[in-house]
Amino acid sequence: MTCHTSQLGRLSRRQVLQAGALPALGLSLPRLFAEQETARGKDAREKSCIFIFQYGGLSQLDSWDPKPNGPSETRGPYRPIATSVPSFQVGELMPQLARQADRYAVIRSMSHGVPVHDVANRMLLAGQSQPAMDSPAFGSIVTKLRPSSASVPSHVWLQKFGGGAMPPEPTYTTGGWLGMAHAPLVIGTGHEDNPGTSGFRVKAFDAAEGVTADRLAARRQLLDQFEPTASINRPADSLSRFRERAFDLLTGSAARQAFDVEREPDSVRDRYGRNPLGQNLLLARRLIEAGVRLVNVVAWCGLAPGDKFLSLETWDMHGNGGIDIFGNGWNGLGWALPVCDTAVSALLDDLQQRGLLDQTLVVLVGEFGRTPRISRGASAIGRDHWPNCYSAMLAGAGVRGGTVYGSSDAQAAYVKDRPVSPEDFGATLFHTLGIPPETGISPDGFSVRASTGRPIELS
Repeated sequence: MTCHTSQLGRLSRRQVLQAGALPALGLSLPRLFAEQETARGKDAREKSCIFIFQYGGLSQLDSWDPKPNGPSETRGPYRPIATSVPSFQVGELMPQLARQADRYAVIRSMSHGVPVHDVANRMLLAGQSQPAMDSPAFGSIVTKLRPSSASVPSHVWLQKFGGGAMPPEPTYTTGGWLGMAHAPLVIGTGHEDNPGTSGFRVKAFDAAEGVTADRLAARRQLLDQFEPTASINRPADSLSRFRERAFDLLTGSAARQAFDVEREPDSVRDRYGRNPLGQNLLLARRLIEAGVRLVNVVAWCGLAPGDKFLSLETWDMHGNGGIDIFGNGWNGLGWALPVCDTAVSALLDDLQQRGLLDQTLVVLVGEFGRTPRISRGASAIGRDHWPNCYSAMLAGAGVRGGTVYGSSDAQAAYVKDRPVSPEDFGATLFHTLGIPPETGISPDGFSVRASTGRPIELS
């Protein structure tokens, strides 16, 4: 936007000093908070989301959509087990989630046509079949339309994607074309940088080098001289209260405490599991409880005993590194599914016991599924990429538990009825969070919508 000299002449000395002083504080936060307050609106439904990415693609046949009567080359060694919901079965490696089936819904008809990790992950993130490289991710859209009003970040990402299958970083760390104001705070930039590691500490709220608490306080006092907080003539859209939130975030204890899982009793930490996924989900619960609107968690399950680190792609089970898909190493279902079963069931229990489940949507899904036919490589067996039919789990925020939506054919290879596209899945998530999918997110308010899909009925 062009600013003419005559317009500059109408700016008061106080306005100029205010504009110049904000960057001096090391803060873009007051403007961000003000923008978020406007977007939030007074009648927004205060629902939050924990979105868990089973990065690499979980086998639908061995988890949510078992086919015990299929041929031997497809069915695998695991048998289905009964759940708390009559006629609904899941794979035997998820006994704790089986007992909680009345709390969640499973979609067995997720489908798209791209068997390539990085592209499929961009599709899942954006809720689009053909996303642009700068399409904003689901979390960025949610936090633009329903930002947090607490002195915590609106959007947090736990455990960065890693390995050759990861999507380009700008697609989930920058906010896309919505801008950095809607980017997540990313925690966990390496495989040992997670709360399951001894000595883990979140450094995001450490002051910049040379900027002490005393210097911040001095700068705050200087700003207050030009905009007294008690002024009765202060305009309604003043940034002072948003500046207060910014200072609270940087110098207060609420955000720091929310990120400190060491404050949890050992019994709670043990219930989630002392591994990256378990401790990141415990951290996610703490963040939601503190007021964070959306937490993304990459479902890296960590290393099994005796393993050496190779990749964060837990669920990409081709038989990597000589580990069978049905084995007990880091890249095998025998390790990963029990870890996931323990962590996610603990999360649902914890949210329920704390009265948070009705207001928190929990999503568990990968970018695609795995081939029905088991492949036999030179050193190990696996299942390959399969986007034509796979499963997702949703719980909380009004989702009707004990629901199974859609179905697959006899081998879980193709959708039999009620297919769910990336667009429809995204629209369903927005709808469940109380955000009309047709809500405009572009500057003009109407040309780009949050989603072009149609939500499916799960409530």
